Amino acid sequence: MAVINVLSPHVADMIAAGEVVERPASVVKELMENSFDALAKNVTVEIRGGGATYIRVTDDGVGMAGEDAGVAFLRHATSKLHDERGLEAISTMGFRGEALAAISAVSRIELKTRLRGTDEGTLVTLDGGDIQDMTPCGCPEGTSMIVRDLFYNTPARLKFLKSDRSEAAACTLAALRCALGRPEVSVRFIRDGSEEFFSPGDGRLDSCAYSLLGRELASTLLEIASEDDGVRVRGFVSSPSAGRGSRGAQYFFCNGRFIRSALLQAAVEQAYKNTLLTGRYPACVVYLELGCGSVDVNVHPAKTEVKFSYEKKVFDLVYHAALFALTGESRVGAGTSGQTAPDAAKDASRTEAPRESAQAAYARHGWTPPRQSAAPGAKAGLSAARGIFPAQRAYTPSASAGFAPRVSAGGDMSAFMTRDVPYQTRLDLTSPRVSTENDKKGADTTASAPILTQPPVENPVQNVESSSVPDHKIVGEALRTYIIVETGDELIWIDKHAAHERMIFDRLKAAPGEIMSQRLLAPVTLRLDGESMELIERNSALLSALGFELDAFGEREYILRALPADMLPGDAVAAVEEICEKLRRGKSLSAADARDEILHTVACKAAIKAGWDTDAKELERIAAAVLSGQVKYCPHGRPVSITMTRRDLDKQFKRIV
Repeated sequence: MAVINVLSPHVADMIAAGEVVERPASVVKELMENSFDALAKNVTVEIRGGGATYIRVTDDGVGMAGEDAGVAFLRHATSKLHDERGLEAISTMGFRGEALAAISAVSRIELKTRLRGTDEGTLVTLDGGDIQDMTPCGCPEGTSMIVRDLFYNTPARLKFLKSDRSEAAACTLAALRCALGRPEVSVRFIRDGSEEFFSPGDGRLDSCAYSLLGRELASTLLEIASEDDGVRVRGFVSSPSAGRGSRGAQYFFCNGRFIRSALLQAAVEQAYKNTLLTGRYPACVVYLELGCGSVDVNVHPAKTEVKFSYEKKVFDLVYHAALFALTGESRVGAGTSGQTAPDAAKDASRTEAPRESAQAAYARHGWTPPRQSAAPGAKAGLSAARGIFPAQRAYTPSASAGFAPRVSAGGDMSAFMTRDVPYQTRLDLTSPRVSTENDKKGADTTASAPILTQPPVENPVQNVESSSVPDHKIVGEALRTYIIVETGDELIWIDKHAAHERMIFDRLKAAPGEIMSQRLLAPVTLRLDGESMELIERNSALLSALGFELDAFGEREYILRALPADMLPGDAVAAVEEICEKLRRGKSLSAADARDEILHTVACKAAIKAGWDTDAKELERIAAAVLSGQVKYCPHGRPVSITMTRRDLDKQFKRIV
């Protein structure tokens, strides 16, 4: 008796449909991609009942002839691929010929299509993959497809659908991703009779981002643009102050296709190192364009996973583009609303010189820097076009933010541009050291302590050029915590502890070798648990390089004999305990990340504390570092200053409306 059965084509189609059509959102995505491949300029998507009841996608693309309309629903029937050679360079969104067959197998479909340039269209109705009727009809040029009763013939799949609200949200997200990937196509999405979003389709990335992501997110975006050897990166990243609680606002596109990529995610997030609060993530919209032969999109039926031929090149380009946007502050959402022309010009002058130096360095290394606005109010971004976004000060991280020291006006950024990027397909948190150029040449990589390659630099915040600091006056200090600085028509409130912490962190991080330590007159005995002792042993070389001298004393005790020179002896015990806790939470941290975590603690303990009386010269030094743009965020990502304009105060006191 035979035990192996050959399944009928109908059953095979239903099984195959499960790989392509997971939920109504999958239908929305596949049909929209078909519209894009049909060269549509306008696409309308409408759903009802979470998409399981009704999905309609209408476009003004090239349409189909009558003889093609019936064949289109057969498995592996497609106009986008002719033979196996086409798989080597896929330039269309769809190519397998599975989408329509899979959708029709588990739903009821009504298709109206008219080939561009013809006088008559075609109506095709299908039920469970079988054509019920096919007749001529009148309809506009393009294609309109209605999908009803999804999974009506597969109850097992139907019962696993979530609520209408959840499925509708998934459909909305799928449509938004598709629309965001095609700024040149106008997309309208309607949910239960109400318009959810509309993109203008003018081809501009900024207006597309504003329309689809909303004003709040779009106002925080910084433009990125770079190109190297046939690989082009465009798009936006959010300012460090706009960190989000998840990666849900990260959108990556490869040749117009939305993808999920740990590689691109790591590249963007690496650029934000030491500028975001713990547990916060940047938002971004990154468009990657490269030759079709350099990327494989045929990895998964969902077509959201890709493989790059040159991962290192892609990583480096995205990383440097994001990093330059943060250091150069080519703002997309910085507007002129609430800011006078002199104020805008003043803000521009504060960053113009270093920005020019960076651009020159980019040119020397063959990269294309982000486009800069020629003048306040030019059509360079969302705000310039619409004049609606509040002005924000440029973020210019110092040495720690971008693995390189800050460069003053007219300085050389070659060290910054040639710095080896810690490339990794995924965030490698187990590496014992920072990857350097010497690694590639066969140098020893077995050392447990990090090997620092940064050249000696002067203290990035101790020596602030007077020309880079705007005219100001320290009004005073509030609550022994906040420095109040008057400059022009603005009052700047500075958190002295956070700012001083960043200054110390940057200085320590930029140190080329071991950090200076101080011997304790009275060594401190620490009693630690077994896990903490293991962590100290594992990181003993790193702790020693950072100024800590710890010797084992008995089974559960250590003697602390020396501290970093910046720290007070009274903070010794708390500092070691905090370091152990950080190392415990991040057991798989790389040497570079572990070093940063320890330096965070050292800087925090060494910094001026809130509530302390502070010398006027010290307040002036902190204020100069902040006003020059060299200190923007504490090592944990908190802002160190806030700005109140005269206009803000006048509005609070009702002097103006």
